Amino acid sequence: MGIPAGRSEVAGGGVATVDMLTDRAALMREALVKSQSITDDMVSILGSFDHRLSALESAMLPVQTRTHAIRRAHQNIDKTLKGADVVLLQFDLSRQAEAKILKGPHEDLESYLQAIDQLRNNIQFFNNNKSFKSSDAVLNHTNKLLAKAISKLEEEFRQLLLSYRDTRSSVLEETLRKLGVEKLSNDDVQKMEWGVLEAKIRNWIHFMRIAVKLLFAGERKVCDQIFEGFNSLMDQSFAEVTARSVAVLLGFGVVITESKRSPEKLFGLLNMYETMIELHSEIEELFRGDTCNEIRESALGLTRRIAKTSQETFDDFEAAVEKDATKTFVADGTVHPLTRYVISYVKFLFDYQATLKILFQEFETVDESNSQLAAVTMKVMQALQNNLDVKSKQYKDPSQTHLFLMNNIHYMVRSLRRSEAKDLLRDDWVQRHRRIVQQHANQYKRVAWAKILQCLSAQGLTSSGGGSAVSAADGGNSSGVSRTIIKDRLKTFNVQFEDLHQRQCQWTVPDTELRESLKLAVGEVLLPAYRSFIKRFGALVESGKNPQKYIRFTPEDLEHMLGEFFEGKTVNEPKR
Repeated sequence: MGIPAGRSEVAGGGVATVDMLTDRAALMREALVKSQSITDDMVSILGSFDHRLSALESAMLPVQTRTHAIRRAHQNIDKTLKGADVVLLQFDLSRQAEAKILKGPHEDLESYLQAIDQLRNNIQFFNNNKSFKSSDAVLNHTNKLLAKAISKLEEEFRQLLLSYRDTRSSVLEETLRKLGVEKLSNDDVQKMEWGVLEAKIRNWIHFMRIAVKLLFAGERKVCDQIFEGFNSLMDQSFAEVTARSVAVLLGFGVVITESKRSPEKLFGLLNMYETMIELHSEIEELFRGDTCNEIRESALGLTRRIAKTSQETFDDFEAAVEKDATKTFVADGTVHPLTRYVISYVKFLFDYQATLKILFQEFETVDESNSQLAAVTMKVMQALQNNLDVKSKQYKDPSQTHLFLMNNIHYMVRSLRRSEAKDLLRDDWVQRHRRIVQQHANQYKRVAWAKILQCLSAQGLTSSGGGSAVSAADGGNSSGVSRTIIKDRLKTFNVQFEDLHQRQCQWTVPDTELRESLKLAVGEVLLPAYRSFIKRFGALVESGKNPQKYIRFTPEDLEHMLGEFFEGKTVNEPKR
């Protein structure tokens, strides 16, 4: 077998490659030697540089130190300059504030207040920077300036308050004046007729309500808004603004209580008292606080004065009723004007029953106030009765005395029974006085009709001699009856009845029910007695001459004529 042809080529090529690699390896070794040499040179050079840098650093260290010192110095200078600028700014602001303070708050209050705030800021700044060598002097000056500023501000505020007080006070007074409020003295009141004074009292009540509910309430609202947060100043300002107006209003009430007392003033006083009680809670609320205490006390004091004067006037009224010495004479025996006046007065008082109970509580306990009102009412009624007893003695005819008392007491009972007084006086008072009315009615019948009824009595009709007597056979009902006595009796009856009719037709019993019951009571006694007498003895007269001269009335005539009694008419006047 032969050798492949390409092997020798390969072998030849392989030698060439080895040679090439050998060359390259030699080159690499040469390069490495050169690199090592270069490295050694670089190390030597770098070592030389390191030595030089160390020397340079040693040389530069003093320069760096001086540079840092200069930089710190600059920073300190900048800081100091900035601090100086702040201080200088405070001085500048302080000078500006001082200029505003010296001008005072009157021209520009807002700038003045800003200046005060600036002074306070300055004080705070220098308190926080005590290291400033002039800080104590600056603080001393600024504090003095601040004190002066506040003093000026307080003075300005006082002036504003005075101006506010005077302006608002004048407005209130002018408003009341336009309403008609006037300041009266005791002499003014004493000279006034009651009608004029009564009208002024009504006006005062109206003015008080307007003042408290509108004017003072509105002023309180204004003060509360202006001085919100300063309660004592609120109250003080309100008290000062309203003081003069309140004094004028309350002063009128004081003058009324000090004027001469009279019964007609009582109702005016009670109206005033009602008004003060009604407004009490509103006055207490409006005039709250210590500075308004004097006004509250004045209002309460007037209320008590009115109560005291009212009670004294009531006591005076009782005494005046009992001592009334008016010469008014009621000829017909009807209800006396004094009775009507007193009853009207008492009934009117009971329109104020609730007020009177409160009034009496000023002097009594709550439980005693009702009994006190009942007691004084009954005392007035008793005083009236005492006076009526005296006035009844003016009548010459005793029967009219009883008729007069019957009429007046009946009027008292009927009037009070139909009013609110009945609950207070109770039924026992009403029943007791009804019995008194009946007693006087009975006394009237006894006194007025006793003599005429005696004419119709069968007693004493027998003859004692000298006169003609009629036996039973002659038509008499009983033996021995004297015709003459019968005639005399009838003549006397006729004269007395005509006299009674003439007089008592002019008398008056104003109450219809009482009048008719009294007529009926008289008729129930008179008519049966007359019928019986005529029936028994009339024949004695009728059988003689001129019987109509003696028997002038039939029972029906008498009944008709009795119907004309107590009508308060003149003779021959048609029946009402």
